[in-house]
Amino acid sequence: MVGSFLRFAVAATFSCSLAACATPDYDYTPPAKHRVAAVTPHTGVSDPSKPLQCVPYARARTGVNIFGDAYTWWDRSSGKYEHREKPQKNAVMMLTGYAGPNRAHLAVVSSIVSSREIRIDHANWFNDGAVYRDDPVRDVSPDNDWTMVRVYNIRSQSWGTRTYLVRGFIGPDAASGRDDDDRNVRRDHDDNGGDSDLLSIN
Repeated sequence: MVGSFLRFAVAATFSCSLAACATPDYDYTPPAKHRVAAVTPHTGVSDPSKPLQCVPYARARTGVNIFGDAYTWWDRSSGKYEHREKPQKNAVMMLTGYAGPNRAHLAVVSSIVSSREIRIDHANWFNDGAVYRDDPVRDVSPDNDWTMVRVYNIRSQSWGTRTYLVRGFIGPDAASGRDDDDRNVRRDHDDNGGDSDLLSIN
């Protein structure tokens, strides 16, 4: 009888320990890759009185004095401003290759969140002339080298599913002591007609 009782007590204790393992942890925090970026109080969209394009906005925000279509900025800035593979605050990020060789978009790195995430300020993202502030951008490249990113859609409060190629980061530091005046000034465009193809970002 005593042996049966002991066996019952051991079995009951074991069952209770299993139940404890199965108790849900209500304080569980999902891995970062499953969480939506924490949007700062400054994040938002503003509609200026006159619609802006990404090129003049990036130039005004950073002082990187380059003119011409967005897709020409990498070549035009060579020898004038530092070219980097990874983001730096106030550098100009150049997205390219999403709709042919003559399409590009410029954005300004407003802050570094982590080795995989930054915030950007940019204009005309949806071909609407609006300014998007502190917009989260996530590096999704396999080697964490910032060659491929996804952009957060502030309007829908969700990560876009489209992946964009990054040509690199321009400035904000000058590459030489030369004057940064560009004698071959052309009319500014975001990318030969705006960012209309970015309307399907989500």
